[in-house]
Amino acid sequence: MNVTELIEKSGRIVLLDGAMGTQLAASGVPMGGQVCLSHPEAVLAVHKKYVEAGADIIITNTLTMNRISIETHNVGVDVREVNLTGVKLARQAASGGQIVIGDMSSTGKLLKPNGPVTEDQAYETYLEQALILLEGGVDGFIIETMIDLKEAVCAVKACRKVSELPVIASISFETADRGGRNIMGDTAEKCARVLTEAGADVIGANCGSIDPYQMADIVTMMKKATSMPIIVEPNAGRPKVVNGETVFDMTPEDFAAGIQKCIGAGAKLVGGCCGTSPAHIKAVAEILGKN
Repeated sequence: MNVTELIEKSGRIVLLDGAMGTQLAASGVPMGGQVCLSHPEAVLAVHKKYVEAGADIIITNTLTMNRISIETHNVGVDVREVNLTGVKLARQAASGGQIVIGDMSSTGKLLKPNGPVTEDQAYETYLEQALILLEGGVDGFIIETMIDLKEAVCAVKACRKVSELPVIASISFETADRGGRNIMGDTAEKCARVLTEAGADVIGANCGSIDPYQMADIVTMMKKATSMPIIVEPNAGRPKVVNGETVFDMTPEDFAAGIQKCIGAGAKLVGGCCGTSPAHIKAVAEILGKN
């Protein structure tokens, strides 16, 4: 069963997992997809905790493991090996039949004319990663934490090129005011409309600088522009800098209340991003009646 089948057949809210990076950091392990190779046991442990918390969907730890990002940041891993390992670990954790979706995100470089990367180059790097994730055996793709709508479209089209599996596309918003805006100034309605036209099966928002309650406003705006299911993966509150470090301090209970508001606005898939933990996902599972 894949994502869209789960939504259609169950008729219930679908629960995704929460943050990987901040969970790895909390356990003393570096953040990033390369940890799939250097500390696979740590990645597997986080995946398993989310399964235990009640997640229906497990996301691979491959967020920025595309060729441009890997080479730009001198990560020093093989694109194919790290993505295949990411899928393998997520699949190993999904002992209860959870859906496994391949995680994709920004190249870390702006598209022309704002940066050095052409749309064709972005498309080709996403095409490569999507093919590898597909080879690994994912049940679908999630393109998330995208700040540039044009780049997100490149990724959606690449996934659509290689497979008919569901494609989730999620944008990071800086504000819920003025129609909801990402860092490039695109509104929530525009993002929903353009991503629908590009072929995304599920559309929504994650990360960014807004809290779960504000994300409910993004859901309302997006529903005006698309008939596709809406996904939200908020951070555990708005980011704060404490002693030079970025922290997220929203409690699991408050996070779950914010997710409840998103559901009320029409979100069909919910999960967590930065700062969320298995406790946050468990709190959401409880309001969904899963625990």
